[in-house]
Amino acid sequence: MLPPNDQTYRNNSNTTTPNGADKQRAHVPATNKETTMKRRQFLKSTSVLLGGTLLSSVALPALAQAEPVKGGTLIWGHSETTQNLDMHQTGTASTGRVLQNVHDSIVTVDKDLNVIPNLAESYEISDDGTVYTFKLRDDVMFHNGKKMTSEDVKYSFERCKDPATGAVNFEVFNNVTSIETPDDTTVVVTLDKVNAPFIFRLAENGAGVVMPAGSGDEQGNTPIGCGPFKFVRREFGNEVELERFDDYWDGPAYLDKVIAREITEPTVRLTGLRTGELHMINDIPADRITEIEAEEGLQVVSWFPLNWDFVNFNHDFEPFKDPKVREAFDYMIDKEALLEGALWGQGKVTASPSYPTSASYNHDLKQRPQDIEKAKALLAEAGYGPGELSVVFKATTNYPYHIEAAQIMLEWFRMAGVDATIEQLTWSDWLSQVWVDKDFQISMMNFFTLWEPDFLYYSMWNTEGAFNYRKISHPKVDELTAKARVTNDPQARAEVYKEVQKIVHDETLDVLLWFRNGTIGAQPAVQGLDTIVHPNGSNLNFHKVWLQS
Repeated sequence: MLPPNDQTYRNNSNTTTPNGADKQRAHVPATNKETTMKRRQFLKSTSVLLGGTLLSSVALPALAQAEPVKGGTLIWGHSETTQNLDMHQTGTASTGRVLQNVHDSIVTVDKDLNVIPNLAESYEISDDGTVYTFKLRDDVMFHNGKKMTSEDVKYSFERCKDPATGAVNFEVFNNVTSIETPDDTTVVVTLDKVNAPFIFRLAENGAGVVMPAGSGDEQGNTPIGCGPFKFVRREFGNEVELERFDDYWDGPAYLDKVIAREITEPTVRLTGLRTGELHMINDIPADRITEIEAEEGLQVVSWFPLNWDFVNFNHDFEPFKDPKVREAFDYMIDKEALLEGALWGQGKVTASPSYPTSASYNHDLKQRPQDIEKAKALLAEAGYGPGELSVVFKATTNYPYHIEAAQIMLEWFRMAGVDATIEQLTWSDWLSQVWVDKDFQISMMNFFTLWEPDFLYYSMWNTEGAFNYRKISHPKVDELTAKARVTNDPQARAEVYKEVQKIVHDETLDVLLWFRNGTIGAQPAVQGLDTIVHPNGSNLNFHKVWLQS
């Protein structure tokens, strides 16, 4: 499997020097300069796939850097507003990027996505796959001065499992029957049956994170962990301040502080980077990446894949209960043209949410081509003639390219006889209306593909999945995602997930669009960027980052 942080580093001389893994990267379409055309011109041209070449990069030695120095405050232009600071309860990557620096997990993954001990110095799995024994490190301190023991692990796991907590990763512990603590450094977790992805799911920072026993009520506002940085303060909608934790078990960070400044407007982030007000930004706007790469004195880090984007249907909304209606909307969308028009070609169209190089990727699936007449026919079969179906597309301004994509798609929807409008929502309002209240008809969101397919397929499409906000309930998908959990053979599990993908595609449970490249822009003083992207490709860790004077 290709690690999602297989990164390419570009300095101001445009020399390409990646991070060190000697692996071939997936092909990614290059940015097409012709996408600077006016919106009207673009819409007129969408019957023809806009051009673009395929780029191939090969990993080379890491960018040469000076010796690390200690001190300084790094100001990070964060592209999203942090929400609930409780690591168990938060379901957004934006908050996770911050909290990953506050917390640590019992196990983690290395650059090749192998599970390795972390807060546990070792672990063993019984021959029958139902008993997990963790031997804990004895030098882990929490930010409140308390030493970590097995009781903290037990508390954290049981809190995540407890429905009253509202943890987004509760499903990880569904078949845990007991958590025992024979001594201060030993934790024994017993399952009622084999759960093949269990150890992989514990490598997720949300599921495997360890908090001080009894700290649950504090976590939402003043998170306490044992990570390299401790929480100092938050000004909601403005910034979060973190401070180096000198007693971190893996050695103190170089930086004194990290300030995550929440700047959702892309042009403001770019201006801040250029003026030096910000040391680093994430999510460089797709139409500005080439410009920033060429700008003297700035660094760009890019990796593929990070996120995949998809169109969501509320399966409780009457028209979208009908698979013919969902299929009709799929036929309305030209995925390649949409990628070029909304994302400037910074990604790769896909019909599968698994990594293109992973065993679970279903290469047999192909995107439906745009066919407006086919879409009209399907709507007619479902009982909707021209102008008889009205939909409101809810998109968040937190992702400007989602607004662009929605505007393009609405033109296609109207061509198919659908009365379509767009409602632009702030990130908080999108989470409230779409994620929490399920008050939407059609929307768009991105999701990150982790190393463990269970997180993807069970969480997203199982009826009980933690991220199934579209209210999808498909008995066969439920059966298959449950089957995968008790299938130990990796190849056999991969084949099960391919079946799930086929159902998602054939019955248009969602419309998958593309993998989106991840990007970071940074001042030349920011060093250690080859360590910043967590292997899952979504979180950012500042433990080994420093500022060169």
